[in-house]
Amino acid sequence: MKPDIEVDARWLDPPEPMEKVLDAIGRLESGQRIRFLIHREPLPLYNLLKQMGLAHRTRPIEDHCYEVTIFEPGSES
Repeated sequence: MKPDIEVDARWLDPPEPMEKVLDAIGRLESGQRIRFLIHREPLPLYNLLKQMGLAHRTRPIEDHCYEVTIFEPGSES
């Protein structure tokens, strides 16, 4: 299995964070996850993920940022 993809988009101006995570989603392989780091909760992303058939888990991390783990439903470990 390939390693998870990390996208660090903290402190980037829009639309760059969305562009970076969408690019990573395009490279996502079966069983792989994306670890998306961002300085604000990416609320518009959640509906897109649902439309794409992907799931996510969001948690706050240091510096008032968020870690969003993106994965195929049923493949979260």
